[in-house]
Amino acid sequence: MSAGKTFSLSQLRTADLIVDAVYQGDRRGNSADDPISHLLKVSNQGGFRYRGSLDSLDLVALVSSMNDPDWPDTLDRQSGTFVYFGDNKRPGHALHDTRRFGNDLLRRFFESAHSGSADRSKVPPIFVFAKTGEWRDVRFLGLAVPGSPDMQSYEDLVAVWRTNAGLRFQNYRARFTILDIPEISRAWLNELAAGTQVHATAPIVWRDWILSGRYRPLRSLPSIEHRSKFEQQPSAPADRDMVARIHSYFIDRPHNFEHCAAALAKMMMPDIVSIDVTRASRDGGRDATGKFNIGSGASAVLVDFALEAKCYAFGNAVGVREMSRLISRLRHRQFGILVTTSHLDSQAYREIKEDQHPIVVISAIDIVSILRSHGHATPSAASAWLALEFPKHEASEQ
Repeated sequence: MSAGKTFSLSQLRTADLIVDAVYQGDRRGNSADDPISHLLKVSNQGGFRYRGSLDSLDLVALVSSMNDPDWPDTLDRQSGTFVYFGDNKRPGHALHDTRRFGNDLLRRFFESAHSGSADRSKVPPIFVFAKTGEWRDVRFLGLAVPGSPDMQSYEDLVAVWRTNAGLRFQNYRARFTILDIPEISRAWLNELAAGTQVHATAPIVWRDWILSGRYRPLRSLPSIEHRSKFEQQPSAPADRDMVARIHSYFIDRPHNFEHCAAALAKMMMPDIVSIDVTRASRDGGRDATGKFNIGSGASAVLVDFALEAKCYAFGNAVGVREMSRLISRLRHRQFGILVTTSHLDSQAYREIKEDQHPIVVISAIDIVSILRSHGHATPSAASAWLALEFPKHEASEQ
């Protein structure tokens, strides 16, 4: 992501909050470098930082590194949905027994959000920041409210089980909506920091949510530009190792990678209701076809799709010829899915974008994201998943 607008340390106490702007801290190398304490007059550490008492909060800063492989917080800029994992990340504690009461706050926020306006008014403004990886600098992601317009009320805050060192424990997965508010005025921030509850300078969109419960997400549609090679491949050594292990696992049986590709597609797109892997073709590859569910209940419709899988090494791109093969197999009202352990060639990617072919590209970096979101966050965890789901002795019998 480009740097965008940047505020220096000397500007923080008077700066507005602008979506995707970067706020720089000091450069002394300790916790006092933190910029959020200067911006919002909150503490300089932790994921949850707030002003006021637990029963009457003035504001909350929600801070994420966005790179914890075991707890992958994510922002979907197309839908405006922010997924945040709670604070109970180690065994030995109950769900709400966390430092700084982060999980208890999540429970309170979501309970209030799904009640009337009087209870929604108890939800403080929640300002979401992501660490940039440069010193203690942060990027402002937006003003969030609990829940989502696209989910049932019982789906947006879920206690999930995890295992660490053989011990089971629970943590929250929370879904917030980033509201369509491009800028937060310093006047409102000062009002909040002073403990004023009038909110005369609060954004209209936020006040509308308090009064009516109406969500107005900040949605950002992608341009027609295709992803580059580097945007399709992970850069972190551990992430590259994770994909390399998948490639190595199927290198002598590339047609069996089709089953893995089908599983990855299903993990990424849970509304896939069926995937049938076909027999090996003459070139040794395997294709799959399936059905994707759109809608719910009696009004739902099923859409057919075709899947192509390419178990390639990092330096071997999927080119125009392979993409033409998939495109030629798509019938009317079908879409395609390409799954590769490498990347899609620039020309091929450009052509499917410019010609608006309905093809979902799942490249190496997407595979890492999919596995992380399903609890397989390390190379060893990926290897264990492969051995469990695709045993080699079974593959040899297919």
